[in-house]
Amino acid sequence: MNKDFADRIKNVEALFHPKSIAVLGANNVKGTVPSDIFENLIKTGFRGVLYPVSPGEKRIGSVKAYKYVLDIEDPVDMAVVVFPSSVMHLALEQCGQKGIKSAIVISAGFREVGGKGIEREKQMLEIAEKYGISFIGPNCLGVINTDPDVMLNASFARQMPEEGEIAFLSQSGALCTAVLDYARAKHIGFSKFVSTGNKAQIGEAELLHYLKDDPKTKVVLLYLEEIRDGEGLMEAARAVIAAGKPVLAIKSGRSEEGAQAASSHTGSLAGSDDICDAAMRQAGIIRCRNIEEMFNRAIAFTYQPLPRGRRVAIVTNAGGPGVLTTDAAVDLGLEIARFEPETTKILKKKLPATANIKNPIDVIGDARADRYDWAVSAVLEDPNVDGVFVILTPQSMTEIESIAQQICEVAEKHDKPIYTSFMGEADVAAGIDILQKHHIPHYILPESMCDAFSATHRFAAEAGKMYEPFAPLEDVDREAAHRILDKAAADGQTWLTEDQATEVLKAYGLPVIETVVAGSPDEAVRAAEQAGFPVVIKIVSDDIIHKSDVGGVALDLESPEAVAEACEAMLGRVKEVQPDAKIKGFLVRRMIPQGEEVILGVKRDPTFGPVVMFGFGGIFVELLKDVSFGVTPVDPATVDRMVTGLKASPLFSGLRGRAPRDMASVTDSIRRLAQLAADCPQVKELDINPLIVLEDGKGSFAADARIIL
Repeated sequence: MNKDFADRIKNVEALFHPKSIAVLGANNVKGTVPSDIFENLIKTGFRGVLYPVSPGEKRIGSVKAYKYVLDIEDPVDMAVVVFPSSVMHLALEQCGQKGIKSAIVISAGFREVGGKGIEREKQMLEIAEKYGISFIGPNCLGVINTDPDVMLNASFARQMPEEGEIAFLSQSGALCTAVLDYARAKHIGFSKFVSTGNKAQIGEAELLHYLKDDPKTKVVLLYLEEIRDGEGLMEAARAVIAAGKPVLAIKSGRSEEGAQAASSHTGSLAGSDDICDAAMRQAGIIRCRNIEEMFNRAIAFTYQPLPRGRRVAIVTNAGGPGVLTTDAAVDLGLEIARFEPETTKILKKKLPATANIKNPIDVIGDARADRYDWAVSAVLEDPNVDGVFVILTPQSMTEIESIAQQICEVAEKHDKPIYTSFMGEADVAAGIDILQKHHIPHYILPESMCDAFSATHRFAAEAGKMYEPFAPLEDVDREAAHRILDKAAADGQTWLTEDQATEVLKAYGLPVIETVVAGSPDEAVRAAEQAGFPVVIKIVSDDIIHKSDVGGVALDLESPEAVAEACEAMLGRVKEVQPDAKIKGFLVRRMIPQGEEVILGVKRDPTFGPVVMFGFGGIFVELLKDVSFGVTPVDPATVDRMVTGLKASPLFSGLRGRAPRDMASVTDSIRRLAQLAADCPQVKELDINPLIVLEDGKGSFAADARIIL
């Protein structure tokens, strides 16, 4: 962590706990952003001192106004700046002269509008660096801290949210207002609420590092539209998660654009969203598809204890929803708990004879609060139960509010999580309100309840696991690889010939078979005889990337005559399909035995850096797209996920009598390829396709390699 970054994190403290605030650009025009921000600070009861700065006003409301921030006699901790973007540099310059180290820049008109806006934002950064100012924004909604000792609403949101333990960071200000309204209706509170806007300086990484140690924050939520520093985000998220706080994120923009110009299989398959997904998983971030899913999971983390296992009990007053919940739970990898005999005995004694006392428990449609109390209490006491799902459908005799109140009281007596689903809307509204006020997670659909429990269980199961990337390999020849790559670049090559690519892989200990480049068919015959039959022949040309597309590959050649014929036929096909291609010769190597074909690859992502790919290989790789990704440096857990996470992974362990494959050699190859990607920035994209994986213990071999510079 460099000093500038550390200083910004330190200054974030003043953004959330200022003792004094200057609002630069405040005015008396009701309904405008400057007026609303100043009014919010007053009406929510900010515990510090406010100084409105307004060159044209003597007072803002009943508070004395200052012409310039430099006119304020006392020290100022933080500035909230709402002056027009055209004079922002002047305002920030005065903040620096005043000694203010933290600021929230609300104003728009910067990078988001292009042109002069980009220059204005650059100018802001230069001034901030000059004076050591840390700022949020520009183009943001503002910052909220619900701590009763602070009561900071430095935003133009309509209302102050309830106090809670969830921190919400969003790049979109408009989404912030919608989220605040959504959360208010469900009694969801926040510890911190931040609109990051353009993220010209302070972004998610600095805020995450701060929230890691914030005693008021239990869960962190992120809404991201762009990620500028992928490595910084991953590092910060790991720190927060290591502190026991889950990080949940929505990343918008799942576009596959940008892969269109890729020259390799890896480049075309590794869409930006696939890499983002892999990076978040690798960092421990729980990715969510939408706001509802995010908050469904967030309340489970915030309100209830983490489950100690995945065994759940279901209590319902209707059979159908119980079956639906069972199906959803099993689909998500949860277990339907088997009760101890003592639990079954209690249920049989307390519930009607018509009730189902097996899991899911059906307390029957006429159940009142007492039956729910007996059933939920009994299963919570069962050592085979890690959590309880309570489902209610409104019947004419259902005591909805009493049942809700009873669930709240039972929950207080136990340290196992209880989730609820009161199905319906109007009839169950009062009961839901009781649950939400008492911080019992409620879900409209049982499937959402199961998803939330699954998320909390995975987090609890992985708690304490440290990210420890592989140690650098010592048996690699980085210099040899760089000599080949640098010479190719100096010669104007945009990609390596296969013999060059093979030498680069060989330098990193990747499994290659010795190859010879023959200048003519006769030389190819002699090389084949020396290598030993059967052999593979491939055309060598700087102008041909995909050799198979032009008939430039011949396999399993068993004799000198077959080699000679294949070379002549290859020359004829290439001349017909790509007549301008300059032929250097033929690559000759011994035929690799049959095995399972997989693909390994590298792509240099602009956000997350070098990324390695593993997938089901051969000619169908882009059709099946059964691939996985890992951001370097990779760790053993990531490589294991990459290998076992494919749909085709059962093929590797021996399916229907097939011999198990040597996956240890594949794991080693991924590790070596990741180090090559990190060590060799000259490599833009790389494919090993296929890597032929032999039977367990017999290794694997790269049959074809392609490196784009």
